[in-house]
Amino acid sequence: MPQSNIFPKTMLAARLHGPADMRVEAVAVPGPPVAGQALLRVTAVGICGSDLHTYRHARIGDTRIAGPLILGHEFAAVVEAVGAAALDGMFRPLEPGTRVAVDPAQPCGQCELCEKGHPNLCLNLRFCGLWPDQGAMCQQMLMPARSCFPLPETIDDATAVLLEPLGVAIHAVDLAKIRVGDRVAILGAGPIGLCILQVARLAGAEAVFVTDKFPWRLDLARRFGAAEAWCCDQVDAVAAVQRATGGRGVDVAIEAAWCDDSVNQAAEMLVHGGRLVVAGIPEDDQLRLQHSTARRKGLTIVMVRRMKHTYPRAIRLVARGAVDLKPLVSHRVPLEGVAEAFALNAEYRDGVVKAIVEM
Repeated sequence: MPQSNIFPKTMLAARLHGPADMRVEAVAVPGPPVAGQALLRVTAVGICGSDLHTYRHARIGDTRIAGPLILGHEFAAVVEAVGAAALDGMFRPLEPGTRVAVDPAQPCGQCELCEKGHPNLCLNLRFCGLWPDQGAMCQQMLMPARSCFPLPETIDDATAVLLEPLGVAIHAVDLAKIRVGDRVAILGAGPIGLCILQVARLAGAEAVFVTDKFPWRLDLARRFGAAEAWCCDQVDAVAAVQRATGGRGVDVAIEAAWCDDSVNQAAEMLVHGGRLVVAGIPEDDQLRLQHSTARRKGLTIVMVRRMKHTYPRAIRLVARGAVDLKPLVSHRVPLEGVAEAFALNAEYRDGVVKAIVEM
C-alpha cells in the first residue's frame, strides 16, 4: 500500500467562509503532538448558540473572522497519540485510546488573572472555534492534554458533548449564589438554560420559573422540574412571575437567552437586593438595562464568562444521574449535513434544542 494512503495528508472539516457560508472541505491534518499535547480523533460536536452568532454574521461580539474558520467548541474525542508529559485535566497521565470530553478553553496559566484563579478571564486565552483559533468540526485536532477529561463508559459521545454547556451552567449557578429556599427565574430554555434549571434545583432553589419563545423547550423545562414555564411571546413574563411569587419577585434571575429586552425583564422580576446573572449573548453586542430599575432595587449584576474547571463536577453529576442531558439532543447529523444543521438551528426549526454533528 502506498505510504500516502497509510498516513493521509488531508481530513474533512466544516469551515465558515462568511455569513451562512458553511462548507465541508479537505484541510491538512495536524502534525504529531508535542510535549503536553494530545492528538484527538473527534467523535461528536455540538452546535452552540454562540456558534450561531458567528454563523449568521461571521462575528461574535467584536470578534470577526478574517478567513475560513472551523467552528465548534462542544466536543468529545478519542485520544490518538500524546506528547511527552501529557497530563489530563485531572493531572493524571493521558493514554492513547481514552475517550475524553474536551474543555475548549486554553488559558495560558501565567497571566495575572490565571494567577488569581480566574482562568476563564485569562488575558491570553485561546478558545476552539473563536477566531483566530480553529474549532472541533474536523476529524482530528491537537489540544493541550490538560483540556481532556476521561469519560466513564456510562457517558456516551453525545452526552459528553453537552458537558460543556453543563459546565457553563454550573459556573452560572456558582455566580448566582443560590441559597436553599431561593426562588429563581431563568429566561431562556435552550441547552444552557435547561442545564441551569437542573443545577439550580440541585443547589436548593425552592421554585424555578422559566420563560422561552418556543413551546417544545418549555415542555422540557417542565419535565426538568420548572415550577411554571411561560411562552414570553404570549404571556407578560414579569407579571406572571409577580403573580407566582405573591408580588415579591424572585431572588435570582438568570438571563440565558437572546440578551435583548430579556435583561430588563429579568431585572423587573427580581426582588430588591436580588441578583441578576447574564449568560446570554446579544446579536448587536449591546446590553440594555433600565438604570433606574437596577439602581432602585440595588441589584447585583454578574456576567458569565464561560466556566472555571467545572468538567470534573459536570462528569460526576451526569454519571450519578443527578443531571439528565440526553433529552436535550434533538438532532444528530453527519459531518456532510452540517450546513443544513446550522441553517435549521439558526431558524429554530423542527423542534431543535441541541444538534449534534457526528464525525
